[in-house]
Amino acid sequence: MIRFAAAILTVSLLGAADMTVYKTPTCGCCGKWIEHVRVAGIKVKVVEVPSTAAARSSAGIKEKYGSCHTGMINGYAIEVPVADILRLIKEKPKAKGLAVPGMPMGSPGMEGPYKDAYSVLLITEEGSTVFQNYAGSR
Repeated sequence: MIRFAAAILTVSLLGAADMTVYKTPTCGCCGKWIEHVRVAGIKVKVVEVPSTAAARSSAGIKEKYGSCHTGMINGYAIEVPVADILRLIKEKPKAKGLAVPGMPMGSPGMEGPYKDAYSVLLITEEGSTVFQNYAGSR
C-alpha cells in the first residue's frame, strides 16, 4: 500500500498527464502492461486498433523499435517499464520516446518463468541510445 501511494505521489509531483495506449484487441500482454502502468497511478485510456504501426509511425518511432503496444504521455511514445516512464518525464530529454523492441520475456506484461536481459532505448531524431539496462535471470 505504501509503495502504491508513493507511486501515485511521484506521478502527481512530476506532472504526468494521462496516457493513451494503442493496442490490438487480442493482445494479452498489452493488458498486463497497462495494469503495470495503472498500478503506478497513471490514468490510461485504451484505444483498440487493428495494428499499432500507425500510432507508432505518427509518433516518429520506427517499426524496428516497436512492440505490440504504444503509449503516449507528455508528448512521448512509450513502450517500457513505469520506472523509466517516470524518469523520462522528470528529465524531459529531447526525444521521441522510449522503447523496448520486441517485448522481451520478463519485461512488464511479459512476466514468466525467467527474465531476459534487455535495454530500454531512448529514441531521438538521430537514432537511439541506451536509457536503462535490465539484467536477466538466466
